[in-house]
Amino acid sequence: MIKKFIHQFASPKTFLLQVERSYSFIFFTSLCIYVFSIVWGLLFTPEDFVQGNSYRIMYLHVPASFLSQSLYIAMAVSSVTYLIWRVKLAAYLVIAIAPIGAMTTFIALISGSIWGIPTWGTWWQWDARITSTLILFIMYLGLISLHNSFSNYEKADKLLSWLVIVGAVNIPIIKKSVDWWSTLHQSASITLTEKPSIDPVMLYPLIGAIIGFFGLIVCLILMSSKNQIFIREKNKSWVKDYV
Repeated sequence: MIKKFIHQFASPKTFLLQVERSYSFIFFTSLCIYVFSIVWGLLFTPEDFVQGNSYRIMYLHVPASFLSQSLYIAMAVSSVTYLIWRVKLAAYLVIAIAPIGAMTTFIALISGSIWGIPTWGTWWQWDARITSTLILFIMYLGLISLHNSFSNYEKADKLLSWLVIVGAVNIPIIKKSVDWWSTLHQSASITLTEKPSIDPVMLYPLIGAIIGFFGLIVCLILMSSKNQIFIREKNKSWVKDYV
């Protein structure tokens, strides 16, 4: 029953129809939320007592860091879905998400380095959080290169899915690195189990920035997924009619 449900609502054709219906709403809503939050955070929040104005880069760094890990988790879930239920759309999503994940991880690394110069006095430090995030970036690039090296898509999808699942062990390492080792990074300011340690006047635009950035990244994934479907389903009659 589960397999029938997944295949019924996860077909490439149905997915494209849903993308066409929802893309504009997601894009413009997310763009407005993100721009509003960025303007709020950059212009209307007070200076930090310790960091001054340098902390404002967190309205880019934190959403990018959050999404860099979340996108890999999404790839892992899609990989499991593909391997267990053979949903080909799930395989398309894995390779569609990978370059977006690499981009967000790169943004997280660069923005973190910029933030580190005034905060730590150095743009780079081989601490556990930074190193494990760099490994995540390399993993994204490696998965993309590996998939592109195959001429047989089915073999590439299976191998990539297994590697994504194995590589998911790095996500909890990134998350818990500040607790397991001595690092320059502070512990998480926002958790599900404790009250946020960040002041509400800075917290609210940060939450908005995360939501808006998330929506914009979803739009990129939808477009990337759409491109993958056209490439992989190009010989299907419905694709020719759709185009």
